[in-house]
Amino acid sequence: MVQELVIAIVAAVSAGALYTAAAAKVVKQYERGVVLRLGRLRNDVRGPGFTMVLPGIERLRKVNMQIVTMPVPAQDGITRDNVTVRVDAVIYFKVVDAASAVIQVEDYRFAVSQMAQTSLRSIIGKSDLDDLLSNREKLNQGLELMIDSPAVGWGVQIDRVEIKDVSLPETMKRSMARQAEADRERRARVINADAELQASKKLAEAAKEMSSQPAALQLRLLQTVVAVAAEKNSTLVLPFPVELLRFLERAQQPVQQQPVQQPVQQQVAPPQTGQPQRPAQGQRAAQAQRPAQAQPRPGPRPPQTSSGASAPTPSPPPVPAPPNAVPARPSRPKPLARH
Repeated sequence: MVQELVIAIVAAVSAGALYTAAAAKVVKQYERGVVLRLGRLRNDVRGPGFTMVLPGIERLRKVNMQIVTMPVPAQDGITRDNVTVRVDAVIYFKVVDAASAVIQVEDYRFAVSQMAQTSLRSIIGKSDLDDLLSNREKLNQGLELMIDSPAVGWGVQIDRVEIKDVSLPETMKRSMARQAEADRERRARVINADAELQASKKLAEAAKEMSSQPAALQLRLLQTVVAVAAEKNSTLVLPFPVELLRFLERAQQPVQQQPVQQPVQQQVAPPQTGQPQRPAQGQRAAQAQRPAQAQPRPGPRPPQTSSGASAPTPSPPPVPAPPNAVPARPSRPKPLARH
């Protein structure tokens, strides 16, 4: 009798222990417990810690309340400007209402993933290629709004959506590279032209300053020669500026304006009265070749002296030379021909 009683007590204790083990549940800090009693939702959501449920009558479902990071598979689409792209993204969300996440949707993770893929394809079709490449913040906000609208009823809050990568065809990459190269070349030409304009203005100011002092141009030329000679070149090509020639011409003008001295004319001594003057051979030949009508008419004979020789004719006065004329060499008397 006592033995049967002990066996019954031990069996009851064992059954109680098994029931307690089946009814005891532990909810973690980042989880919430949703209790369904006979398929009906209980109003109270079990918090973290130890809790008891009725085995066979109540069912406890744990819902993770942490932020979930879910990658969105890459989606192929055509942009509004007819460019084929491949875009992938990542979505961050969390459950804010555990009861709605269990009751309103079968699998909230799968639902959020499908909604993210559909919204991403819709965003691709509504956007241009330039927006996908440079204006991603605006697209991220639009994508977040599109996913968050139905997810609110599921007890899910979309925290952030980011577009990770945009893949382009190789032909489009080459076209964009040529476009970027042409744009950079255009900007380089504009910058070069602006630099030339500024340099020309500075050079004009420098030329204006040098025109007042011509010696500055010569000093600048010497500086250029020194700079070129520093390279140890065997040949040096030196431009000769026209302004330097003008400077030398202006420097020589005072010298040319000086008065020219009159040449001293030497008078030939008249021949002696005892010896008659005879023309030279060259003069006789020239007189013989002259035509008869060109010979002057014979004039009055010069007065003769007591010895019979004619007196020398007086020479005409010298004609003054112009001030800018080159001084003439003094004429030398020709020697008298002897017979």
